[in-house]
Amino acid sequence: MVKGPEAAVLAAFEAAKGFMPLDEGLALYAAAAEAGRLGLPLLEIGTYCGRSTVLLAGAARAAGVTALTVDHHRGSEEQQPGWEYHDPDTVDPELGVMDTLPTFRRTLNRAGLEEHVVALVGRSPQIAALWAHPLGLVFIDGGHTDEHASADYEGWAPHVAEGGLLVIHDVFPDPVDEFTGQAPYRVHRRALASGEFTEVSATGSLRVLRRTGAAAAHR
Repeated sequence: MVKGPEAAVLAAFEAAKGFMPLDEGLALYAAAAEAGRLGLPLLEIGTYCGRSTVLLAGAARAAGVTALTVDHHRGSEEQQPGWEYHDPDTVDPELGVMDTLPTFRRTLNRAGLEEHVVALVGRSPQIAALWAHPLGLVFIDGGHTDEHASADYEGWAPHVAEGGLLVIHDVFPDPVDEFTGQAPYRVHRRALASGEFTEVSATGSLRVLRRTGAAAAHR
């Protein structure tokens, strides 16, 4: 049975800026802890200020692997000025654009987890195109448009190792959530329809899938 995160890791998660609720965070940690047993890196797309990264890093530390996190740190569509999820404290006062990288680094430092994380700063498709190694877990939590969610899935899902986990956040089946959760929902359905993944659990808007079939690129 997978143990929950250490008290300090959980406290750092709850103190960090971000939007993931506790129940989904605990489900993410459990998935990361399980995937860590494969001895492979754990990767997330969508760092923001490091709230979920803390959980991945805690699980990675316990498993003796590395957590990787991908983000350009300029904010997703819904985090830009004038939108519901915009936080003015994340705007670079000199450039006038969002920059969540400094806040993310402070989050990791306060959690004591810096040495267990590699931050990949850039756009997900560009980094994915350079990636060539198996991953124990891929956590998709980036942009919520079809363009971005599909690119994250296409770029990173093929790297999930056999028995590894694909985790998708903000999966909302109701069409009323078109802007915030329909693209991740469509990616979730696509992953299941591929025959490569089988759903393991659902907690709130978090879906955990296991690779049970070969990636199309490797057939």
